[in-house]
Amino acid sequence: MLVAIFSAGAALGASRPNIILIISDDMGYSDLGCYGGEIETPALDAIAASGLRFTNYYVNNMCWPTRASLMTSLYPKTALPYKGSASGGLHPSAITLPQALAATGYCTFMSGKWHLSDPEKPDGPNAPHHRGFDQFYGTIHGASDFFAPADLQLNGKSMRHQWDGKEDYYYTDAITDQALGFLEQRDQEKPFFLYVAYTSAHWPLHAKPEDIDHYQGRYELGWDALRRQRHARMKELGVVDPRWELSPRHPQVPAWEDAEENLWQQRRMEVYAAQVTCMDRNIGRITDYLLDAGITDNTMVVYQHDNGGCHVEYGKMRKGSWSRDFTTDGKKTPIKPGNVLGLMPGSQATFQSYGYGWANASNTPFRLFKQYDHEGGTHSPLIISWPAGMAKKRKGKLAGEVCHVIDMMPTLLDIAGVNFSEQQSLPFEGRSFAPVLQGKRISEHAEIFWGHAHGKAVLQGDWKLVSADRAPWELYHLSEDGTELHDLASEMPKKLNELSKLHTAWAKRTNLNLEAK
Repeated sequence: MLVAIFSAGAALGASRPNIILIISDDMGYSDLGCYGGEIETPALDAIAASGLRFTNYYVNNMCWPTRASLMTSLYPKTALPYKGSASGGLHPSAITLPQALAATGYCTFMSGKWHLSDPEKPDGPNAPHHRGFDQFYGTIHGASDFFAPADLQLNGKSMRHQWDGKEDYYYTDAITDQALGFLEQRDQEKPFFLYVAYTSAHWPLHAKPEDIDHYQGRYELGWDALRRQRHARMKELGVVDPRWELSPRHPQVPAWEDAEENLWQQRRMEVYAAQVTCMDRNIGRITDYLLDAGITDNTMVVYQHDNGGCHVEYGKMRKGSWSRDFTTDGKKTPIKPGNVLGLMPGSQATFQSYGYGWANASNTPFRLFKQYDHEGGTHSPLIISWPAGMAKKRKGKLAGEVCHVIDMMPTLLDIAGVNFSEQQSLPFEGRSFAPVLQGKRISEHAEIFWGHAHGKAVLQGDWKLVSADRAPWELYHLSEDGTELHDLASEMPKKLNELSKLHTAWAKRTNLNLEAK
């Protein structure tokens, strides 16, 4: 069936490129150095310097919805139509990105977080190695203990022995170790697709002591000053429009001088930054491998986030499958879960998040967070480098075209020279933006839609209609007001009504729950 729908055509270069797709977890638009952040990300900055940075790339507002769209070019309710979560797995008629690539001659590998199938069925039909990946190493759950990921597996078989009783296991490093192992063992006569899905910087705040120490004292300035500094750098870099105002501090965030437990607050951001820098170091290991193997030129490297920074403050947490009951230091130290004031995060004995204040800074200059469809929850960096296939004049430049995660699969298939038929039972919602790499124009989406968790939204040209927590619709003209501060809903009721009807029709069209039972 797949071979009939997908066939190999002519790629945009002399030979079909290798593709490495890297996604990070719960990070804000401003966190990376090349997007204005102070967190040290030299590997990603180097990729950006040799490639292209997108400034209007959108994702969905939570982890599994973005991953569902990434793997299928469908909106989440279509890709995963089962009620409530991703545990039911992908729609049986959804064709995945690795399936399409594998059907046309690619080796396909994944290392990291899947989050698109039932974690209680590690070898079930929707596990990654049954949905197109030749090899899968990683976790199914949405979050993971970095020192002891409870559901760690290799192609459905438990890999607990890798961390059980070990003191030097760290999931970010292990994801890279296995990804490089897959590349070493690949069939070198074929192009490869490697999907690297890091859990950094998703809670829990777990990092190696030396990485935390590296950031000690860096955040004593607090989140208010950090937001101002980041915004200024972002305007200098051009990754936000200098006309856009910095959004006000979120109401749940106190002024820095009024924050409780100042040193503890600093430590939370120090650990977060440590997680990100460790991930960046590992991305550098991958690009070093490409260089040593002599395959940098015809390997496309893509990096994005899954959603914005996560604001959630955790009280006393229920222990579950995301964490172990004790550390692996041999002493069986009990875990103290939750954001306990004064309890410094970082070690496996803790299970904390970085909360409203630092998430507000991560999402600079935008409003709101993960779980919301305002810009803070859905506006993501996108970095693409491909020396052999990208116009030299695009090197180190910015791309302002509006793209969405539903576009990633058609784009990568286009670049891989894969012809696909719209005769498939669930046609793609996205379109290829590959011409942007050559500096060419692409067609605009008629509309882009969102609807999950605390948010719902529709984007039509410069107009965005958005709501949080079932509140009345808000209407913004993004080209002038990209930080969504000047609500035009009362001034333009006809536009509001037009867009709200489009959203209602979309929600009805994409809700395939009954068909999936």
